[in-house]
Amino acid sequence: MIDSAWIDLQLRTARPRAIAALLRYFDNVELAEEAFQEASLRALSKWPQHGAPRDPLAWLILVGRNAAIDTVRRQTRVATMSPELESLIDNQAEERIAEELETAEFGDDMIRLLFICCHRSLSKTQQIALALRVVSGLSVARIARAFLVSEAAMEQRITRAKRALAQADVLFETPSRIARIERLTTVLSMLYLMFNEGYSASAREMPHKGSLCDEAIRLGRLLIELCPGEPEVLGLVGLMLLQQSRAVARFDADGMTVLLEEQDRACWDRACIVEGTSLVDRAFAMGRPGPYQIQAAIAALHARAPSVAQTDWPQIERLYRALAEFQPTPVVALNHAVAVWQVAGPQAALDLVEPLNAALQHYFYFHAVHGQLLDRLGRFEEARMAYSGAMNIANSAAEAAQIRILIDRLDQYRPLA
Repeated sequence: MIDSAWIDLQLRTARPRAIAALLRYFDNVELAEEAFQEASLRALSKWPQHGAPRDPLAWLILVGRNAAIDTVRRQTRVATMSPELESLIDNQAEERIAEELETAEFGDDMIRLLFICCHRSLSKTQQIALALRVVSGLSVARIARAFLVSEAAMEQRITRAKRALAQADVLFETPSRIARIERLTTVLSMLYLMFNEGYSASAREMPHKGSLCDEAIRLGRLLIELCPGEPEVLGLVGLMLLQQSRAVARFDADGMTVLLEEQDRACWDRACIVEGTSLVDRAFAMGRPGPYQIQAAIAALHARAPSVAQTDWPQIERLYRALAEFQPTPVVALNHAVAVWQVAGPQAALDLVEPLNAALQHYFYFHAVHGQLLDRLGRFEEARMAYSGAMNIANSAAEAAQIRILIDRLDQYRPLA
């Protein structure tokens, strides 16, 4: 008797590969997904009774392909198949497909599948939702919980994404080297957005949204297999692992946010840190630095430091300067200012922060950092105003509580007039 957990693992592992192959055959995301679902249902029915096939992936592709052909025949209402469909079914058997898979460019299929999920006709949220549904196989209900929307709303969002792809007439083709690099950047951006969607969750939301971090890392590891020579892929996965290593320490027993400098570093996940730093080292050894690698290097310095005081802040400051060359954004400038604070003091950091006021007026962390710098310089009334600005635009109860703690400390320790 085959263990059901083993079957679930086989289906989960085979899903992206099988759908990528079916997409190559039929050039239709929805049809490929439905074909795999049908193959999975048959596997759940047949494997426990008759035993597992020699090659589960080949079996799933064969059964899924035949199911899709039946669907196309029903939809076209013809008794005979087109020559294209005839060429798919002919007399091939599971063994022949297994042989094809051994020599097939599976990596190209998978990259094309990820590229299609990140097509420019889709919004960022649609890209993430489609990748979670099609590539990861998460249920619509689970994706809806992660985005804190109703199941019906998420079902509609995914359906619209598939319809947009069909209307865009996306070709399942191998992109040129230049197009591949451009689209890979989009895929990496989608994975990092997926990760941040989960990472930014409050302690209360974490049971629902935390799985997004795990899925982003899982897909990132898969992308490393497909693109082992791309240092930015290594950098992104290393960055996500290093950030995820702090997950347990980010909230206290009451669900309140714990700042980096106050976290119990003994609670950090050492396995994530080891894997993440190893990926960062591999990426930089390739000699083609990029923004994800630099951010990962900064995270690695934090992870390796026994305490805030023992952190290599001069190196972090230099890395932020390098990051600003790739991403000259106000947010990067703000993070650079925080590093300058540790190296050169609050006044030097404040001189860098205050010019960012117009660009980051609606950014919570700008007001929080601004308030802390003013606080350290003894400009207490101005600090209170900055903290109030942060409180007014807090994105969660945890962020608001974090600012309330800073205000209470300000009132407790500032000298009486």
